[in-house]
Amino acid sequence: MTAATDPALFPSHPTGAHPAPPQDADAVLEGLDPEQREVATALHGPVCVLAGAGTGKTRAITHRIAYGVRAGVLPPASVLAVTFTQRAAGEMRGRLRQLGAGNVQTRTFHSAALRQLQFFWPKAVGGPPPQLLDRKVQVVAEAAARCRIRLDRGELRDATGEIEWAKVTQTVPEDYPGAVAAASREAPRDPAEIRRIYEHYEQIKRDRGAIDFEDVLLLTVGVLQDRPDIAETVRAQYQHFVVDEYQDVSPLQQRLLELWVGERENLCVVGDASQTIYSFAGATSDHLLDFRARHPRATVVKLVRDYRSTPQVVHLANTLLGQASGRAAEHRLELRSQRDPGPEPGYTPYPDEPAEAEGVARSIRDLVQAGTQPGDIAILFRINAQSEVYEQALTDAGVPYQLRGAERFFERPEVREAHVALRGAARAGSNDSLLDDAVDLPSQVRAVLGTKGWQPEPPAGSGAVRDRWESLAALVRLASDFAEANPGAGLPELVEEIGQRASVQHAPTVQGVTLASLHSAKGLEWEAVFLVGLTDGMMPITHARTEAQLEEERRLLYVGVTRARRQLSLSWALARSPGGRAVRRPSRFLEGLRPGSGGATVGRRGSGPSVERGEPSRAARSRVRRGPARCRVCGRSLTDPGEVKLMRCEECPSDLDEELYERLREWRSEQALLLGQPAYCVFTDKTLLAIAENVPDSELALRRISGVGGRKLDRYGADVLAICAGERLTSEKAELEDPDDVTEAVTESAEK
Repeated sequence: MTAATDPALFPSHPTGAHPAPPQDADAVLEGLDPEQREVATALHGPVCVLAGAGTGKTRAITHRIAYGVRAGVLPPASVLAVTFTQRAAGEMRGRLRQLGAGNVQTRTFHSAALRQLQFFWPKAVGGPPPQLLDRKVQVVAEAAARCRIRLDRGELRDATGEIEWAKVTQTVPEDYPGAVAAASREAPRDPAEIRRIYEHYEQIKRDRGAIDFEDVLLLTVGVLQDRPDIAETVRAQYQHFVVDEYQDVSPLQQRLLELWVGERENLCVVGDASQTIYSFAGATSDHLLDFRARHPRATVVKLVRDYRSTPQVVHLANTLLGQASGRAAEHRLELRSQRDPGPEPGYTPYPDEPAEAEGVARSIRDLVQAGTQPGDIAILFRINAQSEVYEQALTDAGVPYQLRGAERFFERPEVREAHVALRGAARAGSNDSLLDDAVDLPSQVRAVLGTKGWQPEPPAGSGAVRDRWESLAALVRLASDFAEANPGAGLPELVEEIGQRASVQHAPTVQGVTLASLHSAKGLEWEAVFLVGLTDGMMPITHARTEAQLEEERRLLYVGVTRARRQLSLSWALARSPGGRAVRRPSRFLEGLRPGSGGATVGRRGSGPSVERGEPSRAARSRVRRGPARCRVCGRSLTDPGEVKLMRCEECPSDLDEELYERLREWRSEQALLLGQPAYCVFTDKTLLAIAENVPDSELALRRISGVGGRKLDRYGADVLAICAGERLTSEKAELEDPDDVTEAVTESAEK
């Protein structure tokens, strides 16, 4: 049997066979827009499709294949369409089947290469093909042990990821340290240690005659390079290639593609440089951006008609990319929405993370009650460790949810290990030496989890080590919150609380609101999307330092924005926990986007029907009227929101009247109690500090203090001025604010 007729490798028509007679090829073009039709009819020569988010790229390339098959130009057996995930390959395969082109081979890079490697191995090398490793991480662990390097579970995953990166970038062990430095890559451990582990890992595989998934690509490349006869056999079968998500190809995948194609130019690639978010795994958009240079006669088609999102969402996406820099930004696509107008994206600050989660859960519950299906809603965050607080908030709100691309919080290995350790410490009680110096519940938990990898400061870099720390830190925060809510509670009570939470969240998974990281949301879409935790340090992530890393973070946010069809909400928390210092800042990427943040946002170039932005908030107008803020001590211009509120530099001496500050705090507590609202809805801590330092003696002086808007001046001004003057207030019952006033109070306190 020849390679050209083997069903395992080429399971459709043999070379030279003719496809079914053309059947109404033009019918395939019905319903395509002009640009999609141009893609579908460009059947000869190199083709590069630059396709923005939501522009129907899969529709365009599947109709191109189907049109070519029906027109008799593309024999089904001669076409190989490759993409990056089994889900994407399956979707493309299903669409082709519906269009009458079901015999076309649609695979991932790895599956296509594995079929070829297994088929040609006896001829190219001899003997049976090597076995594919079931679990790469176990071999990496053995390699580390041979090097006498101890790795915990998180470090093991990170080391495995580094080896994968090295292999897809075609970096051999001895070159790894230099490659890491050249790429400005932050290795999870000393590069010399990773090199040693990598060397032993490769040796173990050789000893056992085993290969991993990266080897599949490497070995296929090797066979095609060393055996021109085998390369020609493959090229004789596959004469037309389509590559989806071309911005995500690694150097190794690009080399394999070049060997498949050979000297011919029947290649169609589809991608969007603005959605390159896997550089850490070896992906690069350079191959997409350089396509025209490598193929001067290429047909280039741009898809910019966005059928997914409303003009409001598209405008935000365009504006976000308009602030970008770098090569990908130079080739960005200006999307044009084809949908009717919808609501403006919402920007919501919250005082702390639990409040953000509860606020998002309430909004989702309202959407569901109004008729939106839970499956049409998503909460997207930067790292998986952020999911726990939203899992709990949705559970409390009675909203079903599902996790995508992450383990449920209480199913994560580090969380289960921590639970076991805490249970053991609770049983040992005073006999556990770890607890000798721990005087309260939070310190006891910190002592126990310190043996599992928790430390006061987060580890440098990203990856599994950081994710593990975030999970343990979430348990530390849970202990603090539990102790505050349950004075006198100890480890046994906390362990019981964790067990109860775990049992609730281990309920059978139901179709509901999707919780997902931004990376795992790629390629998906929802009617309503909530982008949460958008603070500097999380978006962009702390370890993104170079310009290239920061721009990839911006593109990651762009991917999140473009997942929304109609409703988009962006939010952030000013403090980690209730009562904490409001020191966080909204993501720098939101500057010029959210109302009152500065920058040009007028005009909706290319976003369809014009929809004017609403009036800026009272807080934003007040800020504009005040003009530049200067320190009242040294005169320096102030830009930090906290310093602006205090009207002085943080390092300048404070003239706080502590007695006045305590009286203001007592008064605020009384007002909050009467209103049935949190204290910050009256005045934030920073505003009270500013009042106690400035001691205003008139309404004009009080209004000059950041955080005292017109509404609050009307409601609280007389009381505050009286307290500042040393007067005693008579206790009077306050009138309850309406919900809009409370919302404005939160917004004003956050924006100040």
